[in-house]
Amino acid sequence: MAILVFCDGMPITKSAQKALHGSKNKKLFNDRRARAMKGEIKEIKKMTDAKDAKGAKDKLADAYKAIDKAAKRGIIKKNTAARKKSRLVKMIKNVS
Repeated sequence: MAILVFCDGMPITKSAQKALHGSKNKKLFNDRRARAMKGEIKEIKKMTDAKDAKGAKDKLADAYKAIDKAAKRGIIKKNTAARKKSRLVKMIKNVS
């Protein structure tokens, strides 16, 4: 009596191999978007810690763009994007 055991890591069919390849590419793209968003947020946090309200306001548009793109791609949810933007504005207002 032979028992077939498939390992979970490797796809068997050609279509599953293609799907795995596509999902790896999407993961790279999504990780890049998430990293860009987090980087923009960190820059604004550094500026607000240094009491640089004008510089933070100038970077706000870039942060909004990165957050909106992440929400559009489904990396973060719509409400999470709204919350992040709201907190950034609140952070800048506290510095001013």
